[in-house]
Order: sequence, then C-alpha cells, then structure tokens
Amino acid sequence: MNAPKLDRIDIKILAELQKNGRISNVELADAVGLSPSPCLTRVKRLEQSGYVSGYGAKLNLRKFGDFVTVFAQVTLQDSKASDLARFESKVFKVDEVMECHSVSGSHDYWIKFVSPDIEHYRATSEALIESGIGIEKYFSYIVLRSPLEKSGAPVNRLFPRDG
Repeated sequence: MNAPKLDRIDIKILAELQKNGRISNVELADAVGLSPSPCLTRVKRLEQSGYVSGYGAKLNLRKFGDFVTVFAQVTLQDSKASDLARFESKVFKVDEVMECHSVSGSHDYWIKFVSPDIEHYRATSEALIESGIGIEKYFSYIVLRSPLEKSGAPVNRLFPRDG
C-alpha cells in the first residue's frame, strides 16, 4: 500500500500515539479534534501504511537493578555488501545489542549495548570480535550517565505541515 500523504491531524495522531500508545480512541480523538469514528479510521490507515510499526511498553531498566550501557564504534576490514550483511546478521542475533547504526565517517557502525555489568559486556564484545565477521577496529564507550533519553521522534518537525 502506498503511504498516504500526512496532514496536520495525522501528525497530531502520530505524536499522541508516540506519547501514549495505550490511549483510548475516544481520548485520542478528543486530543486531535476529531470524533472517534474518523479518528479510528485514520489510525487504522496509519498502521496499515506502515507509519505505526507497533506498540509496546517502555521498561524502566533501573527497576531490574544495575546495568551498564555501552556504545561501540566498529570498523570492518572490508565494506563490501556481503561483509556488511554478514556483520549485521551476526550483530542482530546478540541480545545485548539494542541499536545498530551504519554510519558515515571513519567507522562503519555505532552499536548500543545493554549488559548486566562490565564483565558481561567484555565477554559479549570479545565473542563478537573473535567471531570472524571482519571487525578491524572496535572502540567501546561506557555511558556514565544519561541526562536525556527520548523514546519518540519529533514528528511535528519531521513532516511538512499542510497549512
């Protein structure tokens, strides 16, 4: 299905759903200035066209106890498509990997890990490095604190308004 052109109401719906995916349709309709039936129709259209890829709970990891967040810069020996695919296939199977970004610049990837402790992260990263997937350089950056973490994107700034 082709993605529909978004209008200001669609953008409001997406912003509200991003803030609270459990909002009732009646509350959502009120928040965006629609009646419930057209609001639900728009939500279904946004879901079907792929603008909404899913709903889930944002967990407070601090409640589970201590953990460590680490960012790693990875440079591969070669950047052929097959090498990138092999690397990504391996990384996607590592439970501790929360994000993996192919980037421009002097490194090929930025990876975000969450581990129970430094020793666990060390073992995980060593296993990845030694797995034979073509890692040339690997640098780790341990997060000391996170003064800002946003779970949503600024949808009202990403899409042009229709008037």
